[in-house]
Amino acid sequence: MPRRSDIWRIGLVDAKVQAIAAAGTLEGLPVRWLPAGPPFTFLADPFGLWRDGALHVFAEAYDYRTRHGTIDLLHVGAGGEWFGRTTVLREPWHLSYPCVFEADGAVFMAPEAHRSGGFTLYRAAEFPHRWEPFARPELDTPAIDPTPFRHDGLWWLAYSPAGPQAHKQGRLHLAFAESLSGPWRAHPGNPVRIDRASSRPGGAPFLHQGVLTLPVQDCVRTYGAAIRLLRIRELTPDGFAADAAAPIAAPTAAAPYRDGLHTLSACGDLTLVDVKRTDRSLGGLAIDAGRVLGRWRS
Repeated sequence: MPRRSDIWRIGLVDAKVQAIAAAGTLEGLPVRWLPAGPPFTFLADPFGLWRDGALHVFAEAYDYRTRHGTIDLLHVGAGGEWFGRTTVLREPWHLSYPCVFEADGAVFMAPEAHRSGGFTLYRAAEFPHRWEPFARPELDTPAIDPTPFRHDGLWWLAYSPAGPQAHKQGRLHLAFAESLSGPWRAHPGNPVRIDRASSRPGGAPFLHQGVLTLPVQDCVRTYGAAIRLLRIRELTPDGFAADAAAPIAAPTAAAPYRDGLHTLSACGDLTLVDVKRTDRSLGGLAIDAGRVLGRWRS
């Protein structure tokens, strides 16, 4: 059977994330899709910041030939014009999910790097192109899709644990600290949620109708099949309670990228998303064979 390869594509939705939450769908909303890349490569996990009137979008850049993700800065105009990209963070290990945010007069990035055995928080030494390690919190597990946010006077980190796919895709952990530099403490209720339909983070939290809301992935049918909005009713160092809304799937206009949607990221008046198509051609097997042959020759 041909190998399955998830190919992701990024879109800029001309709507605030709260409007999407209220509608519960992306259907009918204008979306500007960034160009698809070369075969068996993709851009995914978009997060963005507006600085000095310019839009800065960061994303995972992945190539199935190397199976090694980097963090790229996408050069996108305010009107959605595409001007290319620049790699701004590369490590010996795979990187993805570049959650960027501002705090204490600086810009931080919390990329996923669980294959490094831990989690590193970066600070912009020269925004947006140069980043340096800021802290390496000690957590109860290497963090999958780590998502920092501020709530009720504390810093919080939402993440999924490393381990089997059922844990990566179906468990939610939390940690909290008084400052970004730590010390960080794991929530005593971890995993605070066990549900493959609504646990793994998929975007930065936001307030909707006064309720803290975390985008999470629905991975029941396939990895990253859709986004659900997790409405957090209680979040304290001792307690957690939340309920999930109905899934938000890739819109019809995304065709042929309608097999999944696993990021919903607020960015001012825009919202960043990614959608996927599943490639089942023999090309994936050829790439795998080439990688095996290359290792054998070396």
